[in-house]
Amino acid sequence: MGGYGSGRKTNIKSTEDTLSIDIRRWQRDSFLDNGTSFTCRWSKRGKVIGRVNVKTEANLVRLNYSTRVHGGSWENQNYPVQLQTTHCNYGGKRYWFICPASGCNKRVALLYLHNSHYFACRHCHKLAYPSQRERDWDSAARQVDKIREKLDWEPGFLNGNGCKPKDMHWKTFWRLQKEHDVYVKKVTSAI
Repeated sequence: MGGYGSGRKTNIKSTEDTLSIDIRRWQRDSFLDNGTSFTCRWSKRGKVIGRVNVKTEANLVRLNYSTRVHGGSWENQNYPVQLQTTHCNYGGKRYWFICPASGCNKRVALLYLHNSHYFACRHCHKLAYPSQRERDWDSAARQVDKIREKLDWEPGFLNGNGCKPKDMHWKTFWRLQKEHDVYVKKVTSAI
């Protein structure tokens, strides 16, 4: 009882388990100009596992792709996704998708394709972030590595503590070292 891996299991899928489109990336790559067409591809081990053709129009993008769910027949999908913009504090604007799922209309940066024919937000697909599914000691181990990176120490708490980085204040170093030790205790007590 209570051994490794015996914790609560969940059927909630993660955002990592799905194909996603990210409007922030499209904006960075200047794909959102009116009339632009491009293809978004996903690959795994060198093999293309998904493809969406995208055409931008005024205040929307049109998605065109084929899907099949659970080995069924292929269905062509072609539908618009509304876009919205917000102004940034220091100029410019930020684009958002408006979730195309019926009745949702949330403003989101990412849309996911999961066990359905349509892209929608993670709430509509009932997807969790990977960090929401990890155990406390996994989270603590991640925090240990974050702190070790700030301190310029070798990753992994079994490698021992290093020295204070040259340009770091002593007060900051002591605070980070104390946080590091607290997280290490959480990890080691769970093992």
